[in-house]
Amino acid sequence: MGFDATAFRRQFPILATEPGGRPLHYLDNAATSQMPRAVLDAVVAHETTRRANVFRGNHSLGDAATDAYDGARQSVAGHIGVSPDEVVFTSGATGALNLAAHSFGSLLESGDEIVLSRLEHHSNLIPWQLLRDRHGVMLREIPVTPEGRLDLTSLDRVVTPRCRLIALTHASNVTGAITDVAAVVAAAQAVGARVLLDGAQRAPHGGPFDVAGLGVDFYAFSGHKMYAPNGIGVLWGRHDVLAEMPPFLAGGHMIDRVRWDRASYAPPPLRFEAGTPPIAQAVGLGAAARWLKTQDWPAIRAHMDGLMTRMLDGLASLPGVRLVGPASIEHRLPVFSLTVDGREAQEVCRALDHGYGVALRSGHHCAQPLMDAFGVAGTVRASLLPYNTAEDVDAFLDGLAGVTSRAA
Repeated sequence: MGFDATAFRRQFPILATEPGGRPLHYLDNAATSQMPRAVLDAVVAHETTRRANVFRGNHSLGDAATDAYDGARQSVAGHIGVSPDEVVFTSGATGALNLAAHSFGSLLESGDEIVLSRLEHHSNLIPWQLLRDRHGVMLREIPVTPEGRLDLTSLDRVVTPRCRLIALTHASNVTGAITDVAAVVAAAQAVGARVLLDGAQRAPHGGPFDVAGLGVDFYAFSGHKMYAPNGIGVLWGRHDVLAEMPPFLAGGHMIDRVRWDRASYAPPPLRFEAGTPPIAQAVGLGAAARWLKTQDWPAIRAHMDGLMTRMLDGLASLPGVRLVGPASIEHRLPVFSLTVDGREAQEVCRALDHGYGVALRSGHHCAQPLMDAFGVAGTVRASLLPYNTAEDVDAFLDGLAGVTSRAA
């Protein structure tokens, strides 16, 4: 039995509305996904039946809130195949990556090397630049192929015995290219380095997956791209690695004992969760993780392959349109960046929004070094999730055809 995209779509209340009396073709999923009713209901239920602070409230409401928060951690851990005490809740993928850069980075010495790439989101580049400026570590670069993939033939040259960490995107938010993690892990293990993956784009695409089995040491992702609320994310780290790392932020429940002249800290993950945590957001992320486990992912993947093929074939048929990224569906996510001859990216997005009800994104997508590598200031980006349909893709292609014909 095939995937019923219409039934899947009905789980998302916002997609049943027609803002201003026109259809909504939401293709900005790489920036933020929509939330299904199961997640919305979980957040509302928490806020209306057990809203309280966690851990130290000596009352039944506080106990219920703590149980919900701990349960969310267990749900997320089950979704990614790890132990709950390795799941650190953060404000998002950016918060997770900054935590890793500060806490793991504080263990590095001047002259140690970190390997990055031109595919990285600024959130997985700037924190390491700041670490370089503070501690004198060296940053080395994996180049990008003309198709927008990592050039992993460079690993033998770029990864040296001074390498302490390889920090890469699991899947590019610009080109959609999926990283060959096994090759990266092998290169890291050969020199005793750690591996961090930015999984913000990968996390929404697929059901339960074995993060620890990837062979990496850290994995970061955000809730708002994974059908969950804003303001929540995760840094997963191997427990032995987290246990070596000092706190990033201080205050609240991240302590063991505080004296006037010194403090000792709680074990991971609480060591890294200073202050009042994003409780309702964590509950929503836990609900999203449980909801994801119930989906028919083989059928969804077949549905997404069909949409990607439809999109790539359609783009290839449009004159004046340049795809920035892989031209086949192999080893890529449904993230499509493109330029249109004679038209600014923002102008194209506004035209498709106003004329066709297609929601897109324009600009450098927080990846300016990659834009520099491609020789463009920015791109139009369309990105798909399983609630998208052939009608969404066709609306985008029809609008793009109208824009390119007017440009000509």
